[in-house]
Amino acid sequence: MRTRHRIVVGKDRHRFSCAHMTVFPDGTKERLHGHNFQVTAALDLHDVSFARFLDFARVKSALDRLCEAWDERLLIAERSPFLEIVRRDAEEIELRLCGRRYVLPADEVALLPVENVVVEALAEELAMRLVAELGGALKPEVVAGIDVSVSESPGQGASFYWTWPEG
Repeated sequence: MRTRHRIVVGKDRHRFSCAHMTVFPDGTKERLHGHNFQVTAALDLHDVSFARFLDFARVKSALDRLCEAWDERLLIAERSPFLEIVRRDAEEIELRLCGRRYVLPADEVALLPVENVVVEALAEELAMRLVAELGGALKPEVVAGIDVSVSESPGQGASFYWTWPEG
């Protein structure tokens, strides 16, 4: 029988407040609105021996940085078929989303490589960024997978489970 241990990191500080607009397949969208998103990461471990110790502090620190990058920003889905970046410089970004024009301070916008800013996409993007942040701390003989959850309110959210690529 194979067993695994799971460590969970989701402190109160692992959250971000941001604005977004969900886009629908017919080219309509929600009004600009915000959420206070809560993030939790669970790491499934093959081995918890002393020799294979995984430091919680690295995971917490990585989640801190990831949440900070999106906190108090407008999240825009860069791969949305209804998005057109009209102009972008160090000061401003001008865009059209679903036919509406927006001009915003560049430092208040986070362009994400996703099709839509929904919890499913946020969970996947955060999981991939967490894997990149942790880098060499993730060893396939120790970490079986990572489950990242993003909640927009209590009882409502999504998660994405990352495992090592096969091959």
